[in-house]
Amino acid sequence: MYEDKTLVCRDCGQEFVFTAGEQEFYAEKGFQNEPTRCKACRQARKASRPAPGAPRETYTTTCANCGAETTVPFIPKNDRPIYCSECFAAMRR
Repeated sequence: MYEDKTLVCRDCGQEFVFTAGEQEFYAEKGFQNEPTRCKACRQARKASRPAPGAPRETYTTTCANCGAETTVPFIPKNDRPIYCSECFAAMRR
């Protein structure tokens, strides 16, 4: 039913084979899209992501509302106000 397909990796540009067995697996799992990366690029991308539960890098900044020092998980930019968790929660109510 399925036949091997030759695809081109979006990262390295090399051709790779999307085998009939892989296509069947994708169909069983309900995946709609074909893979866009070769096995080596998929593994490299997966390895570059932080492990689940690993501590995230945080940045120290000052709350725009109360002036307290707070930490955030993103690089603060000067064009948008940053709020501590208490001020942020109060603004959401």
